[in-house]
Amino acid sequence: MDLRSLSDDVAAVSDRYAEVHDIDRTDAWYVLKLQEEVGELTQAFLMRSGQARTKGLTADEIEAGFRAELADVLCQTLLLARHHGIDIEDAVRRKWLVRLPGPPLPDPGEPRRVT
Repeated sequence: MDLRSLSDDVAAVSDRYAEVHDIDRTDAWYVLKLQEEVGELTQAFLMRSGQARTKGLTADEIEAGFRAELADVLCQTLLLARHHGIDIEDAVRRKWLVRLPGPPLPDPGEPRRVT
């Protein structure tokens, strides 16, 4: 699975969800939805680490919830990037992968900018 294919699949799911629930996905919606998912991930992390009430969930259910919320954050990030026309693979390569040890990775396009 690569990020472009994953992004396409996530967008298809999100498009259907928005249609079924009549959601107008504005610029603000993408950012706010990501923030909502980060909040849910934080809650799941706190439960997983014993720093929040478990709400009667088993350890396996808590672990599954943590994994699901992590997936939600990733998917919402992909949707936000896609909505703004950002090639997330390229952005990751330019921001993170240029710091890999060894010779610089080949740049397929624009000059690399390290911040």
